[in-house]
Amino acid sequence: MPSRKAPLIALVAVTALAPVAWGSTYAVTTELLPPDRPLFTGLMRALPAGLALLALTRTLPRGAWWGKATVLGALNIGAFFPLLFLAAYRLPGGVAAVVGSVGPLCVIGLAALLLGDRPSARGLLAAVAAVFGVSLVVLRAGAALDLAGVLAGLAGAGSMSAGTVLTKRWGRPEGVGPLAMTGWQLTAGGLLIAPLAWLVEGPPPALDGRALAGYAYLALAGTAVGYWLWFRGIERLTATSVTLLGPLSPVTAAVIGWAMLGQELTPLQLTGMAIAVVATVVGQIPTGRPPGVTAATGRGDPPAGGRTGAPAAAPATRVR
Repeated sequence: MPSRKAPLIALVAVTALAPVAWGSTYAVTTELLPPDRPLFTGLMRALPAGLALLALTRTLPRGAWWGKATVLGALNIGAFFPLLFLAAYRLPGGVAAVVGSVGPLCVIGLAALLLGDRPSARGLLAAVAAVFGVSLVVLRAGAALDLAGVLAGLAGAGSMSAGTVLTKRWGRPEGVGPLAMTGWQLTAGGLLIAPLAWLVEGPPPALDGRALAGYAYLALAGTAVGYWLWFRGIERLTATSVTLLGPLSPVTAAVIGWAMLGQELTPLQLTGMAIAVVATVVGQIPTGRPPGVTAATGRGDPPAGGRTGAPAAAPATRVR
């Protein structure tokens, strides 16, 4: 009944705000931030946001979670951010965003291996359709494709796909909310980026008001809030369902490029965007009740210990 589907739809819609926010990253990077500083940009996006969340939640990892948080921080942040910004600097905004469209295919494969999730024909078709749709945008963008930028985008998609699946597999410690988990990963990833940024790019550049505003936006809206919504969605939906929201990022980037940067959108590109959006919607149609979501409330059930490797947080302590 619609009344029972409403909480699930709301959860999906709120989680979708994360890739929508990420779609604006490319315009902010190219228009506001210092050029040729992908590592410093990744650092400024991750570490301040992570430290702010740590100060807000006042919760640190314990035991094995120090290692797990470091691994997740490396995959979702420490490797992904530099690769993301390298792609953004070397490719036009819409092109850089759509390269990551292979992410759902990576997640489907990794989820089968690590989570025991059997790939569905609908999920595979939705993932392939998403790649096809965003490829139409890339192939008709009228811009030269830089090989290093494309490879960086593909590697970044693979890194975050692995992080997404492991986040689902490991869950989170009892009594720890998604906000604290987000802070752990952002801080770990930022600390991993910091020495690399100094060695490769040297001292930080001088920052004007535009750059400071750009970094503040990326750290707050695009990172602290965006990743909290993303990890919250991973916990309550299937990994495949969440990652199939990813095409909303290139669609957002292309729309921003057209509306604010004067980039042309051809009818074929618009068709590709429509295909990507339809694939995203199809990817959210459940075959049954999604793990971790109750039809009545939309709240996460405690995940099975065998699936996540850690008990779920008690409902009273869960951050929403």
